[in-house]
Amino acid sequence: MSKGRLEAFSDGVIAIIITIMVLELKVPHGADLAALRPLLPVFLGYVLSFTFVGIYWNNHHHLLHATRHVNGRILWANLHLLFWLSLIPVTTHWMGENHFAAWPVALYGVVLLMAGTAYYILTRALIRHHGNESTIAAALGTDFKGKISLVIYLLAISLAFEYARISCALYVLVAVIWLIPDRRIEKTLAQMT
Repeated sequence: MSKGRLEAFSDGVIAIIITIMVLELKVPHGADLAALRPLLPVFLGYVLSFTFVGIYWNNHHHLLHATRHVNGRILWANLHLLFWLSLIPVTTHWMGENHFAAWPVALYGVVLLMAGTAYYILTRALIRHHGNESTIAAALGTDFKGKISLVIYLLAISLAFEYARISCALYVLVAVIWLIPDRRIEKTLAQMT
C-alpha cells in the first residue's frame, strides 16, 4: 500500500489541530499592554503545544520519508497517534485557562505521554513491517530520546499535584530535547543513497 495517502491525511489532521489551537486564543479586552496579562497563561500553553505538534509533524515527516510502503497495522498505529495529538488543543486550553493548575497540568502530561507512546508504537510497526535491517530501524537505533521522553512525562505527571510548575518545566525540557536537531533518519538515508 502506498504511503502517500497516509502522509497527506496526517498532514491535514495536524494542520487542523494547529488551527483549533490558534482559534482558542482570544482577543484582549482593552487596548493597552496590561490587557494581555490575563491571556499570558493561555498563550504560553499555546506556544508549548504548537512546539510539540510541530515536533511531531517534523518527525512524522522524516519517519514517512524513510518508509517505502504501509500496511493496515501502520494505518491504525498512525490513527492512534493522531487521536492523542487531537486532544492537545483541549488540554492546552484547559491548562492555560486555569493558570497551570494541578489537574489540567497532569492531564496535559497524560496526553503527551500517550502521544509519545503512540509514536513509539508507530515506529515499532514500521520497523516490524520493513525489517530490523531496514533504513527505519537503522535510523531510529535505540530511540533513546523517545524512551527518555516517556520517563520524563511520567515524572512530570506524578509531580503535577504538588509541583505543577516543575511539571511544566519538565514538559519544556522534553520539547527542548526534541528541538535539538535529530538527523538520524536524514543521515541514514543519505548514507544509503
